[in-house]
Amino acid sequence: MSERANKAIRPASPLDELCINTIRFLAVDAVEKANSGHPGMPMGSAAKTFTLWDRFLRFNPRDPGWPDRDRYVLSAGHGSMLLYALLHLTGYDLPLEQIKNFRQWQSITPGHPENTRTPGVEATTGPLGQGISNAVGMAIAERALAARFNRPGHTVVNHFTYVDASDGDLMEGVASEAASLAGHLKLGKLIVMYDDNHISIEGDTAIAFDEDRAARFAAYGWQVLGVPDGNNVEAVAAALHAAREETQRPSFIHVRTHIGFGSPNKQDTGDVHGSPLGADEVKLTKENLGWPLEPTFLIPDEVGEHMGRAVQRGAAWQSQWEKAIAAYEQEFPELAAEFWRAQRGELSPGWDRDLPRFAPEDGPLATRKASGKVINALAPHVPELMGGSADLAPSTKTIMDGEGDFEPGNPAGRNMHFGVREHAMTAVLNGMALHKGLIPYGATFLIFSDYLRPSLRLAALSEVKIILVFTHDSIGLGEDGPTHQAVEQLLGLRSVPNLLLLRPADANETAAAWRTALEHQGGPVALVLTRQKLPILDPEQYPGIAQGVAKGGYVLSEASPGEPELALVVTGSEVSLALAAQAELHQEGLGARVVSLPAWHLFREQPEEYRRQVLPEGLPMLIMEAGVSLGWRSYLRPDPLVEVIGVDTFGASAPGGEVMKHYGFSVENVCRRARELLERLRGA
Repeated sequence: MSERANKAIRPASPLDELCINTIRFLAVDAVEKANSGHPGMPMGSAAKTFTLWDRFLRFNPRDPGWPDRDRYVLSAGHGSMLLYALLHLTGYDLPLEQIKNFRQWQSITPGHPENTRTPGVEATTGPLGQGISNAVGMAIAERALAARFNRPGHTVVNHFTYVDASDGDLMEGVASEAASLAGHLKLGKLIVMYDDNHISIEGDTAIAFDEDRAARFAAYGWQVLGVPDGNNVEAVAAALHAAREETQRPSFIHVRTHIGFGSPNKQDTGDVHGSPLGADEVKLTKENLGWPLEPTFLIPDEVGEHMGRAVQRGAAWQSQWEKAIAAYEQEFPELAAEFWRAQRGELSPGWDRDLPRFAPEDGPLATRKASGKVINALAPHVPELMGGSADLAPSTKTIMDGEGDFEPGNPAGRNMHFGVREHAMTAVLNGMALHKGLIPYGATFLIFSDYLRPSLRLAALSEVKIILVFTHDSIGLGEDGPTHQAVEQLLGLRSVPNLLLLRPADANETAAAWRTALEHQGGPVALVLTRQKLPILDPEQYPGIAQGVAKGGYVLSEASPGEPELALVVTGSEVSLALAAQAELHQEGLGARVVSLPAWHLFREQPEEYRRQVLPEGLPMLIMEAGVSLGWRSYLRPDPLVEVIGVDTFGASAPGGEVMKHYGFSVENVCRRARELLERLRGA
C-alpha cells in the first residue's frame, strides 16, 4: 500500500473526532434555530463524509469551478446542513452567518442544495434519486472529455465523482435506471457511499424496503464494498481507497450509519429525520457526546485550523494541474484552446456554416428527419455535442453518423444509448451539463416527456443547458393511438419556468430552432417535432424564417391585398394547414395573416412594439394547435376576439391524416371557423 494510502487509512485521531462533532452540531444548531430541517442524516453521516472530504476529495475552495476537481454530490439533499457545514469549514465563500440563516429568506443555505445559489454545490438535489443520477452524468462527462483531450504524457482530465446517497435515493426508480446504465458503462471513477440508516420519514425502512441492496448493485455490475460502522473512520477510508483502485466498475460502498447519532431518545427513529431535535434533546445530545452547551454554532480553534487547510491543499492541487495544462498548451495549443472554449460554453467560430437550407423540392419532410440532417451537419463543427435517445434513435433521428457509440471500449464515441430509461436519461444529461465541457442532448417521443418531467424541471431550476428532442408530437402520428398521442404535453412543458420550447413548422424552421437551441444559455431547450411529413416553406418566398424563429413568433405570410381581417396563429405542423386555409379564404375575399409562433417564451420576451406589429390589438385571432386549448384562451374572462381549434380530449387510433381531419384540422373546418368568428364579431 502506498504512503498516501497508509496516511488516508489511518485510525481516527481525537482531532478527527472533534471535527466530526463540529459538523454534527453545526447541523443541529442550524436546524434548531430555523425550527425546520433534517438534523438526523448529518449527525449519522458526519464521520464518513468528513473522511472523504479530509482524506480523498480534491477541491479548491477558492476556485469552486476548477475544471479538474473531484465532484461531490449530496444526493440525500434533505441532509443539506452536512454539506453546508463542510463548505464553511473548508473555506468556501459560505460565512457562518449563512449557516445561522439556514432556510431563511435570501440565504445561500436553502433547505435543499441548489447549484445556482451556493458556492461548492455541484448539483441541485432534493427530489431523491436525482443526485446519484446526475453523478452518473458527471462520470460520463469525465470519461468523454478525458478521451477527447488527454494525450500520452499529458493528462488534463482525471477526477472522481463521489455521491452520498440515502435509502430514499435507492427507492426511487430513477436511481435504479441510472445505476443500471452506470454499471453497463463501467464507470470506474464513480463512487457512491450509501448511507444505510434504516430510517425514512414513516419509520423503519423495513416497512417498504427490504431487498438486498448490495446484491442489486452487484447485479448492475458495480463493485460492492461494506462498512459495518459508519463512525469507523479507518474502515470508511479503506473502502474509499479500494473504490478508487477499481477502474473497471463503479463502486457502491454500503455504510451502516445511525440517523441522529448521539441523541439519547431520538437516534434510530423517524423523529429525527425531518424535524428539529428540540431544545431538551439538543442539551441531552451535546452532553452525551461531550459537546459544550454554549455557545451555539461552536467551531473550536483547532477544528477551524485543521479543516481550513483545505484551502492550501486545494491551491496546491490546482497549481499542479495548472502546470500540467500549461505544458499541454505548449504542445497542443489548438486542442488546449478547444478545451477552454468548451469549458466556457462558447461555440466555435463558424459552427453554423453548414446548417442545411431546405427547398420545397426536398420535401415533404417530417421535422424529426430534418432535425436528423441538422444534427449531422452540426456534428463536425460542434464537437462537444453528445447524446442519444431512450431506445428510439431510429424514430427520433438523433444518431450522429460516423461518430461511434459511447461504450466502455470507446470512450470517444459521441452517440449514447440510454435504453428505455427516459427519466434517468434526462437526469444523466443534467449531470453532463453540470460537469461542463459538453452540450448534451437526449430524445424520446413527446408523450414520454411525462416520464422525464421531474428531471426536466430540475434542469430548468439548475439553469443547465441540455437539449431534448421530442418527436411524434401530436395526434398526427396516427395509428399508435391515444396512448402515444401527445395532447396536454405542450401546455405542460410551456408552463415550466426557464424551459424554452420550440415547435417548428417545417425543415427550415427546424434548422433555425437548432440554431436557437445551441445559442440559448441559462436553461434547457425542448425541440418538438413531427412524425408526419410536412411541406417545406420556400426560403425564397418566406425569407424571415431564421429571424422569426429566434424571436419566437413572426408574420410568416401577410394577407394580400389590403389589411388583414384576422390572424391565423399556429405552431408546428398546423402552419402548413394555415397557409392552405389562407389561400382558400383569399379566394373568398377574406384577408388572413398567418403568424407562426414556434416559441411562446421567446415571443413574450420581445419588445411590446414588435409583438403588437405581429398581433395588433383588436385583430381577431383563430388559433390552431393539435393540443389542448387551455393556455391559448382565457377561461376567467373569455376574449371574444379569440377562437381556438384544439384537442381537448384524447386522440384515436387511425391514419394520422384521418385523425387530424376528424379533430377539425382541415382547410374546410378552418375556413368555416374563420368565417363564423368574423360573422359573430360583425353582428356583435
